[in-house]
Amino acid sequence: MQTKILAASVLALSVLSACTEREIILPGERLGVREVLQETGPDAQDLGNVTLAANVPAAVNNGSWAQSHVSPWSRTTNAALSSTLTPVWSTPIGQGDKRRARIITDPVVADGRVFTVDSAGRVTATSTNGEALWTYSLVPLRDDASQALAGGLAHSNGRLYVTSGFGTLTALDASSGTEIWTQRLQNGATGAPTVFGGLVYVVAGDSTAWAIEEEDGRVRWESDGLGDVGNVAGAAPPAVNNTHVVFSFGSGAVQGAFRQGGLRLWSADIVGARRGFAIALVDDITGYPVIDGNTVYAGNHSGRVVALNINSGERLWTAQHGALEPVWPAGGSVYLVSDLNQLIRLDATDGTQIWAVDLPGYEPVRRPQRRRDSAFTNHGPIMAGGRLIVASSDGVIRSFDPASGDLISETPIRSGATTRPVVANGTLYVVSKNGTLHAYR
Repeated sequence: MQTKILAASVLALSVLSACTEREIILPGERLGVREVLQETGPDAQDLGNVTLAANVPAAVNNGSWAQSHVSPWSRTTNAALSSTLTPVWSTPIGQGDKRRARIITDPVVADGRVFTVDSAGRVTATSTNGEALWTYSLVPLRDDASQALAGGLAHSNGRLYVTSGFGTLTALDASSGTEIWTQRLQNGATGAPTVFGGLVYVVAGDSTAWAIEEEDGRVRWESDGLGDVGNVAGAAPPAVNNTHVVFSFGSGAVQGAFRQGGLRLWSADIVGARRGFAIALVDDITGYPVIDGNTVYAGNHSGRVVALNINSGERLWTAQHGALEPVWPAGGSVYLVSDLNQLIRLDATDGTQIWAVDLPGYEPVRRPQRRRDSAFTNHGPIMAGGRLIVASSDGVIRSFDPASGDLISETPIRSGATTRPVVANGTLYVVSKNGTLHAYR
């Protein structure tokens, strides 16, 4: 017992002695842990803004915007558009954004019609003067619209191809909305299809690539990838050129294949994340693969944009930015909306940043001490009328100078945008959160 008391006394004296020792303060600059994680190392790219001449292509008066812009033949790099945007008309297309349902389908325009899908899975065809023409429901008879998200759209040869979260690819007559055929894909298909050379390409379940015959809906081939649980709504539309098709999967993998037979050529993983941010846990490919010449540009949700050689999959460069939507390549530059809600211009040859400008970020809160958990969404960019256009959920369509990033103009959109804008015949179309299609000229 005495031994235990003596040991305790010695320990107490040791602790008291340690408390009286003078603290040694090391020299040097003091930095907070969070600041170090966020601002130093390879992720730090605050390079400042540089005004550099932009090689903007001549404006083209395109008659349609029939498919996603990820393929070179479907992209009008600089669509003709007036320097000022004036509202022409607006019309409801169905159910708007709800707590458990969102409009995730960008409109397409072809043959004098604008095609949209609302948050309840209803496809609507609207004339270019705002008149409703027909509707078609993607929801099976025994299911409810709340059970799955809608998908994407593509128009080709008088048909409208529609995917759905119920696991279907459907071909409709674009003039009447009559169903021609439906192919079941064994998993939800929430990304837009791509139609080229008699085949419809689509990704289902973020893990399986399909090539479907355009004529009758039969399967030509399929290819398996890897899915992931940490994905965002809406898969990537396949990017296609004359020889290749490029898919992306929920695991963060990008895959190149021969488009006719599906023979896999290469696979590349977009790995790495922006340190110190919770959004880095989402590694989905939100910057959908975009083909420009022999280069494929793709980005993830968490801080990486890469350029790949389309023939070999070789990585040409990596930029320390995420891409929330597909990039827009034009005139030797790559423009994108980043994971930090910035509009960014990169040099297409090496991925270096030329400029970055802030876009609307978190929604303002009345109580400063409240956690900021709601953020604005910025859709784009596209290039039209010689400028970059971003439609945001804060209720503003913004135009920027491609050379400097300077804000040129702002146009209000009631309820805020929920899709990327598209341009055809000098008119800009965009869908707002309350389920309204807006036209501007």
